[in-house]
Amino acid sequence: MVLNGVKAVFFDLDNTLIDTIGANKKAIQKVINVLKCKYHFSEEEAVSICDHFETKLLQESCEPSIMNVDELRTLYWEAAIQEVRRMGVSESLAAECYFLWKSTRLEHLSLGKDIKDMLTDLRKVTRLLLLTNGKGHVQREKIKVCACHLYFDAIVVGGEHKEEKPALSIFQHCCDLLGVKPEECIMVGDNLDTDIQGGLNAGLKATVWINKSMTLAKSPSPVPHYTISSVLDVPKILNNIYCKENMNADAQ
Repeated sequence: MVLNGVKAVFFDLDNTLIDTIGANKKAIQKVINVLKCKYHFSEEEAVSICDHFETKLLQESCEPSIMNVDELRTLYWEAAIQEVRRMGVSESLAAECYFLWKSTRLEHLSLGKDIKDMLTDLRKVTRLLLLTNGKGHVQREKIKVCACHLYFDAIVVGGEHKEEKPALSIFQHCCDLLGVKPEECIMVGDNLDTDIQGGLNAGLKATVWINKSMTLAKSPSPVPHYTISSVLDVPKILNNIYCKENMNADAQ
């Protein structure tokens, strides 16, 4: 593959390169099974507890906290159980739920062989940067278990900086790390509000939205330059950009 004017590709992590949603579902199901079989919660209670936990997780802020993330998320489980059973909850039960969920989720996170091969091939012709939002500790655990350092020239975790995607500052930081200009970079991700809007805010060469279900985006939404159903189609997009720029050059 030969690229023209693309000096770097920024990739999102969760649900772009790794199936975080799928891993989370497996982890939640394991907790449900333990709550039912070991602690005799009903199916309805176990599911409700997990729903409460996931709601708290979605509302979690990346702002610095007095507690570390493990303590904080254990408290989420404790509160979730309390909300369903409305009785005293042992810290040990909450901790068991949390560490079972966490370890199971990490066990099911990995870069697929086809994705590793794609990244290896792309890195021969351009620089690659991993740009992920989230708490530093949490994202670094995912990055480590997936051995992402083997496939990227740089890794940036939003929670370790003053601002995350879609803030302009984090994209400027990424460009500075690689010594490239925004108009020489492409952003690839599954989130319109962070990945795509951020790439547009930064004035990147192109944004590529991973829309696995190929559903219509809600209006109003940021409009990506390209939409694909699989991250494995990124090389095709890069070839498309190369061909378009060559055609434009020939026409001048």
